[in-house]
Amino acid sequence: MAKQSAPQELAGIAPKLVEVTNEVLFGDVWERAELSPRDRSLVTVSVLAALYRGEQLGYHLRVALENGLSVEELSEAITHLAFYAGWPNAMTAITLLKEIADEQTAA
Repeated sequence: MAKQSAPQELAGIAPKLVEVTNEVLFGDVWERAELSPRDRSLVTVSVLAALYRGEQLGYHLRVALENGLSVEELSEAITHLAFYAGWPNAMTAITLLKEIADEQTAA
């Protein structure tokens, strides 16, 4: 997996947010050995979908695929969370996953 980082164009307006994102979140939390990057991606995608955080979800779905999760596994996780986090959240997440899967197929 490529090292994740905050969008550098945000550094001009929020340098500290970019710094702590890169150093603490992606430099420490995502690197801890207790969970694999694949497992962290599954947790992250599930939470973003459950909380209806579509702005970040697309990025993390792509990272999840890079970290070894399959489209089928992500689809199953989204289907599962529909019953706990709500149908609209799941439908939004699965629609985004389909768009990403279609992009990868076309590439």
